[in-house]
Amino acid sequence: MVVKNIVSAAVTGLFLSAAVGLAPAAAQQPKSLASDSVFITRTGSAGLLQVKLGKLAEKKGTSTAVVEFGKGMATHYSKANEELKTAAKAAGFPAPSLTRQDQLSFDRFNSMGRGSFDKAYMTEMVERQNEELRLSKEESAGGRVQSLKQLASRMLPDTEQRLSLARQTGGSVGVNVSTSQASEASATY
Repeated sequence: MVVKNIVSAAVTGLFLSAAVGLAPAAAQQPKSLASDSVFITRTGSAGLLQVKLGKLAEKKGTSTAVVEFGKGMATHYSKANEELKTAAKAAGFPAPSLTRQDQLSFDRFNSMGRGSFDKAYMTEMVERQNEELRLSKEESAGGRVQSLKQLASRMLPDTEQRLSLARQTGGSVGVNVSTSQASEASATY
């Protein structure tokens, strides 16, 4: 019985020391990499979502402009996601994955009827491109990992172009793009 308690205590001690040993290592990770981590996590998840939503727009879109926009988004983000995955790996970050929030967003669009899809999708696209533009500007200005800063800088012109196209396409299906322009103008970079 005593041997059993000693072994149990020793095993418990090993687990506790391992857990305590990991906590300082995690706490010692530079906080300056937080913006790089946020950039990889949010941009990566958004890119994966864009592919899924783009393909969904090809199926559910009623406007030719929305269908073509979705097709272009799926194509662009398929390529961009590979570049981001490579950059994340090279910088020591895990490969991007779809966040729970983005999965819920996809599920919402997937269950949506065709009649309400175009306007909701394009509203979402304008908001998402605004967010991607903000993230890319923040990373290119303040990121700590040079390769990620460069990637974010290279992404800026394409993101601005997609935002412009999203606004144009959104306007063609009745999205009020002036609201998103006002929120973008008030955002701080």
